[in-house]
Amino acid sequence: MAVDFENEIKALRTTMSSVREVTDLTSLQAQITDLETQASAPDLWDDVEKAQQVTSALSRAKAEHDRVTGMDSRIDDLEALVELGTEESDAETLAEAEKELAGLQRDVEQLEVRTLLNGEYDEREAVVTIRSGAGGVDAADFAEMLMRMYLRWAERNGYPTAVLDTSYAEEAGLKSATFEVKVPYAYGTLSVEAGTHRLVRISPFDNQGRRQTSFAAVEVIPLIETTDTIEIPESELKIDVFRSSGPGGQSVNTTDSAVRMTHIPTGLVVSMQNEKSQIQNRAAALRVLQSRLLLLKKQEEDAARKEMAGDVKASWGDQMRSYVLHPYQMVKDLRTGHEVGSTAAVLDGDIDAFIEAGIRWKRAQEKATD
Repeated sequence: MAVDFENEIKALRTTMSSVREVTDLTSLQAQITDLETQASAPDLWDDVEKAQQVTSALSRAKAEHDRVTGMDSRIDDLEALVELGTEESDAETLAEAEKELAGLQRDVEQLEVRTLLNGEYDEREAVVTIRSGAGGVDAADFAEMLMRMYLRWAERNGYPTAVLDTSYAEEAGLKSATFEVKVPYAYGTLSVEAGTHRLVRISPFDNQGRRQTSFAAVEVIPLIETTDTIEIPESELKIDVFRSSGPGGQSVNTTDSAVRMTHIPTGLVVSMQNEKSQIQNRAAALRVLQSRLLLLKKQEEDAARKEMAGDVKASWGDQMRSYVLHPYQMVKDLRTGHEVGSTAAVLDGDIDAFIEAGIRWKRAQEKATD
């Protein structure tokens, strides 16, 4: 069936009109102009924290502006390509236009989803922690599968990551792992992945070949920034050092460089062992602990507001997604209803559709409670 380029391009322009309205390019350009003025001040770097704040904000604002205007230019180019192919009756040019249309539709949809990320910390980088739950060695193996899934997703999208901590289980898999996704809006994007994930499969660790259900928890927090004011007195910290270890308890370090940091008032515990020195692990642990305290503070403020409003309903259930490998193949999100049959692709990082559905669902839930 021939592609109806006219209607498809019209739909793209309609969606981009909504994106521009939400983005407010006029205000964004004014913000860029103001930030450029601040950035060009000769005394900018006299205050390092302010300078970092200004340059970071300028970079984000420019990237957002270019993302929207660049998409408009691509639609214009597609329209010109279609006109050329039609006038010349050139099947090769029209095939190229069809390929570009498919890419544009995907990118415009992603941009539309990005406009929904307007929470207080949505534009931050993310710290993701995965912990094995009920299910013994299968749960530990599942935790490692999830970690690989998210790292492959980041790799597919060209997002840099840094593994901060891995605690291996005795037989196989991970007790827990923590890593950063170092790209703007990583927190807003991945926050919908937080919750309990369930795996159903024939256990490769059961010599009788029985079906096993196991669980793993995913935590996503925004990365602390230098401008955030989360001070932690030394008296509130308990710091233990120990020797880093690898799979199966094998030592990978001959010095006590790993750090376990406990925040005494809240009981929050952060372990880091992937850096080469104790000083580096301590700095990484403190950064993640500050990030968790920042999110905890926001959650407490949100809970207080909801309590005053008489709304104490939880937004997330205990299980948010099921990965079924036996007796059939299916991955299903229990909040959005989105499901696919290609479990191998999902576990290899093909989770953009789940994330986009989750962001739309979360935004709808927030609107319903406003």
